[in-house]
Amino acid sequence: MIDLPTGNMIAQSAHLMGDPTRASMLAALLGGEALTAGELASQAGITPQTASGHLAKLLDGRLIAAERQGRHRYFRLGSPAVAQAMEAMMALSPVAPASPAKRHGPRDEAMRQARTCYDHMAGRLAVALTAAFERRGFLHRSEGVGVVSDEGHRFLCDFGIDLAGIDFAGIAGSKRPLCRMCLDWSERRPHLAGRLGAALLTRTLALGWVVRTPNSRTLTITLAGDRGFSDLIAHPRTEQDHAAMSAGPAPRSAPGSASGPGPVRPDDRAWQGLACRERRYPDRYVRSRTRR
Repeated sequence: MIDLPTGNMIAQSAHLMGDPTRASMLAALLGGEALTAGELASQAGITPQTASGHLAKLLDGRLIAAERQGRHRYFRLGSPAVAQAMEAMMALSPVAPASPAKRHGPRDEAMRQARTCYDHMAGRLAVALTAAFERRGFLHRSEGVGVVSDEGHRFLCDFGIDLAGIDFAGIAGSKRPLCRMCLDWSERRPHLAGRLGAALLTRTLALGWVVRTPNSRTLTITLAGDRGFSDLIAHPRTEQDHAAMSAGPAPRSAPGSASGPGPVRPDDRAWQGLACRERRYPDRYVRSRTRR
């Protein structure tokens, strides 16, 4: 029998995360990097002395963990569950109305396009990838988690993600699900999290498709990534794709018909880079433009 947290335990965690200063510190750790007390104090806009008290409370509540390297003590999130809770709260938080004269800077737009969410990708790119994987029948949602299909299993192996030791059939014994749907706070749509989300970020970093931005959660998409993600997200539907999705909504056109494969849905192209790629690689998008 699973021991569920009591009301007092839930209230204690909510109280720790609800303080604006501590919330700023936790948000600074969402990138997955370990930071010093001084760096967290700077992020929260407080003195190092004040930060020490807040960090002690977060440590007691197991929301963060600490490790010492030489003379420095580094702090990181206590578990992926803390990152999940933070992202959920950010999605629920009201957004301040923007002034008509105010324009978001490149940093804001870059964060919305692609960023890290603890150990997996978030932003328009991650949302578009998740939608594309569902469209191609690689996974489907079931009770808040993603279920990987046989076709998805083959794709992941071909993509170079190490599946050794991962039981796709039964993961009930694991404290962390293989594939979890995490609500993206900026896009308000789900992106992949869990162990599969972490493996996907690790693989795209290894391929050089994305690179981390120093002192930021922002991920920069490289030219190789621009092309690679285009193939994954804007992949035209094939007979194999339609067969994998036979249990889902009917495709817009039959495979092999005169009209050709169905166009990429607009909501699967909801990240900034795709618009740029239409101009840079127009031959890949001729069919989708003529059929809109």
